[in-house]
Amino acid sequence: MDYIALESFAKINLSLDVLHKRDDGYHEISTIMQQIDLKDRVILKDKEKGIEIQCNKEGVPLDESNTVYKAWEKIVEKTGGNRGVHIIIEKNIPVASGLAGGSSNGAAVLRGLNQLWGLNLSEEELFQIGKEIGADVPFCLMGGTAWATGIGEKLTRLKDFSNKLIIVANISVPVSTAYVYNNLNLDKKNSRLDMEKIIQYMEEDNLVKLGENMFNVMEEVVIREYPIIDAIKKDMVRLGALGSLMTGSGPTVFGLFDDEGKLQMCKGELEKKVKNVFIARTL
Repeated sequence: MDYIALESFAKINLSLDVLHKRDDGYHEISTIMQQIDLKDRVILKDKEKGIEIQCNKEGVPLDESNTVYKAWEKIVEKTGGNRGVHIIIEKNIPVASGLAGGSSNGAAVLRGLNQLWGLNLSEEELFQIGKEIGADVPFCLMGGTAWATGIGEKLTRLKDFSNKLIIVANISVPVSTAYVYNNLNLDKKNSRLDMEKIIQYMEEDNLVKLGENMFNVMEEVVIREYPIIDAIKKDMVRLGALGSLMTGSGPTVFGLFDDEGKLQMCKGELEKKVKNVFIARTL
């Protein structure tokens, strides 16, 4: 085998809480992560040595700052030698959007090189390498639905929540995750439900209650900078979404639907205002 092609799926946060800042500078979080079928394609071709990265979209770094580079570097570091790879990324997931596109690409490279090079690394070994690359990489390796704690690397798999209708709208503005974290008011008390209640609604398949109670504490900071995010959320609900939320540190917003007709109508309306609108299903 001298090449392999893999699907690389996006994720959304069905709820996201930031608990406190740790002594090491990272923030302790609690979040429900959900894979969706919006995806990139990652092709790996064997190369004698070194790494070459290609991408069909502008704005994607082609150097060591790309997660796929870090994934290759860590695999080579762990397994020895200097095997090379040519990585081609066919991008559909918007860049820097809170959808974990980069982390998902990195996870695909870990899996792909494990197969391409016949390394026989275990799931646990891949997870450990993933943690060194980025907080979302372990979830992207796991897939499905999970409750993530710590800095996002401690994962508890949740009951299957697949085949739910989702609309995803991405405004093309850069949001600094560091800025969002630094401007959070972690002392602020609010009336949101705890994460266990969100999980209960998901397990009961109670999409109405889930939609009403999904929350993301980062929204307040980002909406102050970009009020259009709040406008998109309200548009989604007005057009039939059971709930709408910003994912991650933004700027992408998603809506949860139980009616395909309303979903299609919402897509048509949003496309008048927003360039990147996608229909997806949970995996």
